[in-house]
Amino acid sequence: MPFTAFSEWEDTTPKKTQRWFALGDDEPMAAFAGIWRPWTGTRGTKKDPIEGEHLLFSFLTSEPNAVVRPIHPKAMPVVLTTPGEWETWLQAPVEIALELQRPLPEDRALKRIT
Repeated sequence: MPFTAFSEWEDTTPKKTQRWFALGDDEPMAAFAGIWRPWTGTRGTKKDPIEGEHLLFSFLTSEPNAVVRPIHPKAMPVVLTTPGEWETWLQAPVEIALELQRPLPEDRALKRIT
């Protein structure tokens, strides 16, 4: 899933505040590692259930890096920053692709933009 910036919610009691992150001031393109698959079952609400086959999408997460951790200490999305990483995620055997499940390395400076 391509992106230029993403947000996490910070608990600023009594409410939550949305905090934004990008790879730099010019917000270059990157991608989240994600998967989709068909699933058969019931979705929707109890009042309005939807039976059948559905396409589900999920983002892969990892431990947060030092930039995201103060805002969201439990996890951050897996960020793919190079064409080589995108190719690995899309084409490599699962054992190799899952090696990308790590916090964004510190040398690829993710910065808080708000």
